[in-house]
Amino acid sequence: MAYLELKNVCKTYGAGANETQVLSDINLEIEEGEFVAIVGFTGSGKTTLVNLINGLLSPTEGEILFKGIPVESTSHERGVIFQNYSLLPWLTVGQNVYMAVKEAFPDKSKSELNGIVNDYVEMVNLSPAINKRPNELSGGMRQRVAVARALSMKPEMIIMDEPLSALDALTRGNLQDEILNIWGKDQRTALLITNDVDEGIYMADRIIPLRPGPNATLGPEFKIDIDRPRDKTELNDNPNYKKTRNAIIEYLINIGEQRKSEVQDLVELPELEPESFVGRFK
Repeated sequence: MAYLELKNVCKTYGAGANETQVLSDINLEIEEGEFVAIVGFTGSGKTTLVNLINGLLSPTEGEILFKGIPVESTSHERGVIFQNYSLLPWLTVGQNVYMAVKEAFPDKSKSELNGIVNDYVEMVNLSPAINKRPNELSGGMRQRVAVARALSMKPEMIIMDEPLSALDALTRGNLQDEILNIWGKDQRTALLITNDVDEGIYMADRIIPLRPGPNATLGPEFKIDIDRPRDKTELNDNPNYKKTRNAIIEYLINIGEQRKSEVQDLVELPELEPESFVGRFK
């Protein structure tokens, strides 16, 4: 039995003439301890997929199973790292993490909860900033708080919705390594949603493209046959990296062109001529 399983999942918004099927016939199996990346274009329905898996949304058709049980609501067993941090601005770093820990472990004492908070804030190297509020932090530091908050609940599965896309290259690379180090300690199951092929190859065991929407569905999987731990400086010389990267990018380009052609066939543009303004304002 797969740890996470999506069976013929579809998600539709609107009704009648305004009905749009964002996701169609999504089938996915993720094994316990596996790190899977889903890569796709902006607007293809990646965030909708995350919200379905986390229980924030319900599928229009099909079902989602986590450890064999249907997903019907959110749970701290599935921790989510969002793209936009989602920190409470009036709380400090420690307080933001504490709220999550208290929700996940209501039977623990205050001292035990504070111990967990301190451990995870230290894990993302933010102990000196534990009493600072989000507006006193850089973007990279805020995202590290979000990482600490999600992981402090000790979820059995980590779900990441493009958590690093808004960061500069250096901060992004450092956080990739931090997430991998944390994941590697107890090999929690992980799902990364990204639009960066290189990030997916560096972090995941396999990559699955999400075809452009509407009616977006998953494409063929690409297994990452590169030993861990992976070294960014050595990847460019790795033949498996080059082969896998080229295959994924070629696939994405082809489906992008195919989708563009389909849209052009559906939409007939009117014949327009540019209007001349010469002499009009004399």
